[in-house]
Amino acid sequence: MFYDTNENQHGLRHDPFKAIVGPRPIGWIATVSRDGICNIGPYSFFNAVGEKPHFVMFSSSGRKDSLKNAEETGEFTCSLATWDLRFNMNMTSASVPYGVDEFPIGELTAVPGRLVRAPRVKESPAALECKFWKTVELPPLTEGGASRNWVVFGQVVGVFIDDRFVKDGMVDTGAMQPIGRLGYMDYSVVNPQSIFAIDRPSVEEAMAKLGVKAAE
Repeated sequence: MFYDTNENQHGLRHDPFKAIVGPRPIGWIATVSRDGICNIGPYSFFNAVGEKPHFVMFSSSGRKDSLKNAEETGEFTCSLATWDLRFNMNMTSASVPYGVDEFPIGELTAVPGRLVRAPRVKESPAALECKFWKTVELPPLTEGGASRNWVVFGQVVGVFIDDRFVKDGMVDTGAMQPIGRLGYMDYSVVNPQSIFAIDRPSVEEAMAKLGVKAAE
């Protein structure tokens, strides 16, 4: 099948876009308002987008609380959403009014950051402390229409890792069991059984596929 996204005539029960682009890492974004009220919510349009310095982004459909607080205070954190915390994470996705602290709703403990005021999730095995860089407004579907999507970029200035998950100088991602978002109401989980390693090919190996000898 094929469909034009402008027409959106896919003929399926739900838009398949999110089911195709997945699993997507979940940015469990926490902020604190100018009034000192904590806020947390999961964002599946999230990823790392740069290194040295490290940058992450999360995209908000509508100007939600996390976006507002990050812009006003210049800070946010991202805690790892894991298998053990899947139900806690889901509870924090509720669209409660602005000014409501979702940490108690998710039965979570807010711990102040080391380099930012925004809290991280104490129960999470890893978290990123971020300084807000900028918001980019994405264009609407049709010219002259209202924009629905904003992308928030932040520079990672601090990283928390639970020492229990550092083994032989490396982070044991499988042991932390991070979860990812699929389409519809579906999720996936990373565990030791689902992880595999593949070494990158050398230039010589790659060029040999073309029948060309790599330059010395």
